[in-house]
Amino acid sequence: MGGGGQQTDRITGTNGRFGTYTWEEVQKHTKSGDQWIVVERKVYNVSQWVKRHPGGLRIIGHYAGEDATEAFTAFHPDLQLVRKYMKPLLIGELEASEPSQDCQKNAALVEDFRALREHLEAEGCFKNQPLFFLLHLGHILLLEAIALMLVWSAVCMVMKVATYKTSKFVRVSVGNLFWAVSASDVFVFVRVCPQGASAGWWNHRHFQHHAKPNVFKKDPDVNMLNAFVVGKVQPVEYGVKKIKHLPYNHQHKYFFFVGPPLLIPVYFQFQIFHNMILHGLWVDLAWCISYYVRYFLCYTQFYGVFWAVILFNFVRFMESHWFVWVTQMSHIPMNIDYEKHQDWLSMQLVATCNIEQSPFNDWFSGHLNFQIEHHLFPTMPRHNYWRAAPHVRALCDKYGVKYQEKTLYGAFADIIRSLEKSGELWLDAYLNK
Repeated sequence: MGGGGQQTDRITGTNGRFGTYTWEEVQKHTKSGDQWIVVERKVYNVSQWVKRHPGGLRIIGHYAGEDATEAFTAFHPDLQLVRKYMKPLLIGELEASEPSQDCQKNAALVEDFRALREHLEAEGCFKNQPLFFLLHLGHILLLEAIALMLVWSAVCMVMKVATYKTSKFVRVSVGNLFWAVSASDVFVFVRVCPQGASAGWWNHRHFQHHAKPNVFKKDPDVNMLNAFVVGKVQPVEYGVKKIKHLPYNHQHKYFFFVGPPLLIPVYFQFQIFHNMILHGLWVDLAWCISYYVRYFLCYTQFYGVFWAVILFNFVRFMESHWFVWVTQMSHIPMNIDYEKHQDWLSMQLVATCNIEQSPFNDWFSGHLNFQIEHHLFPTMPRHNYWRAAPHVRALCDKYGVKYQEKTLYGAFADIIRSLEKSGELWLDAYLNK
């Protein structure tokens, strides 16, 4: 029962009924080319459709053989529309004797989290305020204009960095504005033009990160390219296997020279162009090239080619520091491990933490100081995170799930402390195991 070759018979059998499946059967279909998922107790064969999935094939593959109901709800604002596209993929449902959740998840917690989401929807927490995003767009354009007017001054560099920082965090939430105004040109303009980046590349990475945060082989953000070992499991694994690409016991020191300075100017820049060419994202590539054309047309006439290149790389260098510290303060110090098949709330809470609220922290992080709410509700406009936070904290208290909130300085310091601890674990395993 449940074999790939039996699907047609089960769907179009003489009794005209779909099949029923156990979790054991569903969990056999996890490999590329043979992937099933469960959403709201219905079983779907997504083996071929994953290639056409707008969010990318990997994010569905991460849930192959699992209950994907919570992720499905989190990522799709219009559930009724998506369900229509899923109908041809339906092959059956779970047997009546099977629980709705797999892997012994806490059914009461899952149900209460679903009720919380419905409550927040009823309170309007998922509704956009277009004025909020338009004001931020105006903020970006104003900073850019000021930078152009100050091209002869060192202040220009500061303004350009602030422009890039603001647009980077606006783009995390600009999808919400896109749903509100249905303006794809605005989406591309805000997300691509100010950064010279690829919306397709960013979505591909970011969706996976939200779907399985801090999970090795599923979250691209914890793929450290052997430059660092993170968490408590990977360092020991590398140490036992005698893997030593770098002296990891000193990673908390060389992090300052490898992580923040190089992520955007070197790694992201290479990966963006490689991804666009490899996957044929020609529209993204055209928008990306238009950014570089605009930049050099604006600045070479004032600085010349050499100093315009220097300015460009200096801004990227500063932006990279800003981006790395703000994004990693909520993740690197948290639990990083292989797949544990946890429920949505528990999985997100062990991988994320919040930074205390203040006007400066809100601006500095682009409201990503509410990282927990950002991960639990990825389609929630960021101006509503503060409204959801007390409800999430109360639910966590009810089920004993740790809800962490730190100071900004404490969060920054925890990045270094966690890297140092991971390095010590690696060294101990490397020398003694």
